[in-house]
Amino acid sequence: LPPPPPRYSHVNKKAFDQYVNFDEQRESLLSRKEELDVGAKKVNDLIESLDQQKDEAINRTFRGVSAHFKDVFKELCPDGSGELVMKTSLDEDEEGAKDAKNMDVSMFRGVEINIRFTKNGDNFIMSQLSGGQKALVAMALIFAIQRCDPAPFYLFDELDQALDATHRAAVAALIQRQAASEENPTQFITSTFRPEIVAVASRCYGISHQNKVSNVHQLTKKDALSFISNLMSEEENTDAAAGDENAENVSANVGRPAEAPVKSAAKGRAKRARA
Repeated sequence: LPPPPPRYSHVNKKAFDQYVNFDEQRESLLSRKEELDVGAKKVNDLIESLDQQKDEAINRTFRGVSAHFKDVFKELCPDGSGELVMKTSLDEDEEGAKDAKNMDVSMFRGVEINIRFTKNGDNFIMSQLSGGQKALVAMALIFAIQRCDPAPFYLFDELDQALDATHRAAVAALIQRQAASEENPTQFITSTFRPEIVAVASRCYGISHQNKVSNVHQLTKKDALSFISNLMSEEENTDAAAGDENAENVSANVGRPAEAPVKSAAKGRAKRARA
């Protein structure tokens, strides 16, 4: 009789070797997972730390700029007051608004500016201000940022053009104080056609344009003020002449037939079309 077949002939003889191999792979993957988990935790901790620093920087900067804005606006408008207000998603919730200081920065929605130009006057927001008032508020915000984070110099182009004489003098005095500050002296370079800033400037330059070429000439303060005075006189004469011409046109139209203004307007349109 032939010998009986082995009892374990169908057993995988490489099973142990495969088990050892797979076990080594498993240990390697578990080790790699632990490394990745540690790395992910470090990244999350870094993100948390950066977010916290960002929130602290935003809150610190806003508090600093807001405090300086109050001071600067008070210097520009002694009888008024200005305030920066942080708008949040909880403004409609009265209880949440009380805890606005402890809110997350992600709930901030923007900054609102409340302005009062007289002691007992009403508060205004930016959309309710005139062009000159908006210019004054914008300058107050720029100077507030300058005090919070000083820069070596500032370049302005006719920053006082929309202001009246009182506020132009206040801006000029503020620039003079900022430039002569012992803590953070700053250089201001500005173009102007008004005398207030020229009066406090340390150096004055005139720009001439001839043959399509611009030239820069250093001027004495007296010559600069004289030039501006003559220019303002010319502007006043031009405005007065324009006002007289408008008055003559109005008086000439009195008593004319109804079609006369229409003809005049048609002629004006024809002149503009030819131009």
